[in-house]
Amino acid sequence: MNYRAFFSVFGVFVGCCLDALYLEFAVKYDPGSGNLITFLQFLSIALVGLIFTSKFFTVKNNIPMKDYVLLVVMFFVSSVLNNYALNFNISVPLLMIFRSGSLMANMVLGIIILNKSYDMWKYLSVILITIGIFICTIASGSDIKKSQNENESSSFFWWLFGVFLLSLALFISARMGLYQEVMYKKRGKHANEALFYTHLLPLPIFLLMGKNIYNHFEIALQSKLTEIPIIGISIHSQIAFLILNFVSHYICVSSVYTLTSECTSLTVTMVITLRKFASLLFSIIYFRHPFTFTHWLGTILIIIGTVMFTEIVTKIRTSMNQNDSSESFKNDSSSNGLDIERISDEQNKDLSFYRKMLKRSTQKIKSITIPRPHISYKILENTQ
Repeated sequence: MNYRAFFSVFGVFVGCCLDALYLEFAVKYDPGSGNLITFLQFLSIALVGLIFTSKFFTVKNNIPMKDYVLLVVMFFVSSVLNNYALNFNISVPLLMIFRSGSLMANMVLGIIILNKSYDMWKYLSVILITIGIFICTIASGSDIKKSQNENESSSFFWWLFGVFLLSLALFISARMGLYQEVMYKKRGKHANEALFYTHLLPLPIFLLMGKNIYNHFEIALQSKLTEIPIIGISIHSQIAFLILNFVSHYICVSSVYTLTSECTSLTVTMVITLRKFASLLFSIIYFRHPFTFTHWLGTILIIIGTVMFTEIVTKIRTSMNQNDSSESFKNDSSSNGLDIERISDEQNKDLSFYRKMLKRSTQKIKSITIPRPHISYKILENTQ
């Protein structure tokens, strides 16, 4: 059993679900805090990597820095686009549903870039996932139209712009997953190193968003004070949500990077998709988001398409059939009175007996003297 992969899956579900929870708390208080949240996530992970992974740049990196450049650009852009899309009437449940289409994006780019081929069921599953995302997106768009006022006629346009940002981030993230898979096969598995450099190198880019980050940090300082029960220290609620968010985000992202180094891009995508569905259910129930029958229909299509794509049912049936065949073999063996250990012992005894007989026979053959026949040899010379 691969324990690194097991604990990585556990960290993905726990860390990423808490990450989505505290993200929604922070966004509900300040919808425009996307850049601030992204900056704190990058800064915290870079500091942890600087201390424990790089050890203040005393440890030489295993993967060349040039290989990280494209990975850093894709990771930074996808993270900023996902968080920035929340500024344009994009709800957290729609964000989760939309990002569940990463299987579809991963497959399309795999065909185009890596020349991969799939069977008919996988193509059908991608169609179901795409239809499910389309249905949920249209349902959310109709909710935006119904809720907008006459003075907010442009809100639907900005919602469409947010959907465009999510679409762009979806394909960039899928391309990043394929790039990581190829890089790890070529350079080896170095998940912690990749995690450190992908969060350290983009930090100077946040200088371009410095004013926006500072303004929303001041808004966070204006939130109400809440007392931490165990410690007894008062802290601003928004600051607490931001701290809990980047701590859970570190657990989430580090687990994803470790899982990427242990499994294929498709397996990682499947685990992340199932985690998003768990976060989606919790968000709907806890925050009481409007979720109509149309939303549920689209979500069910996404789940069915995901199960078909990953062939989970087929693998479970194959495993069950193998277990049934092994059990039936054991039952047949016990019913016929066969004892495997007893048979192996008897075979070893027979083998030792034959070895002794062969040794005695060779000794008798050596003791027999065979007279040599007188043979005259005639040497023939080749004449030219």
